[in-house]
Amino acid sequence: MISKKMAKALNDHLNKEIYSAYLYLSMQAYSENAGLKGFANWFNVQVQEELFHAQKVYKYILDQGERVILEEIEKPESNFKSPADLFNKTLEHEKAVTARINKLVDLAKKENDHATEGMLQWFVSEQVEEETSVNDIIQQLKLIGKDGSGLFMLDRELGQRTFTAPAE
Repeated sequence: MISKKMAKALNDHLNKEIYSAYLYLSMQAYSENAGLKGFANWFNVQVQEELFHAQKVYKYILDQGERVILEEIEKPESNFKSPADLFNKTLEHEKAVTARINKLVDLAKKENDHATEGMLQWFVSEQVEEETSVNDIIQQLKLIGKDGSGLFMLDRELGQRTFTAPAE
């Protein structure tokens, strides 16, 4: 069993994971409209990952005997300037997610909630991977530069990404 305070914090996080999927769906749509099918694919995989994350938190809340409470999901941004803008905003978003997860871990530690702290360690590791992946793409976009040569190859590379649900 988890405390009501932890249940509320996890419900808030669940809703933020769903927002993340919504944001990445918006970025996918931008990429599709810009003719960047590989970028669109990369963001589609992100949508699937975020929904997987939401399901993981959803199931944990229920397994702990608490009620899942879904809130209104904020409208995501839809105006982007370039592929570099997409990934800079993605990194900014992922850093905010990392900060939220760290606060959840802090709360779990404060409450001596070892089960929740253990569950959240999966998310801590996941965020390291998320930020690293996005940073790598940002570096590639910097190498490509403003003239766009090389964008085709990066688009093809991003088109190869697939979603595989992580082992629980």
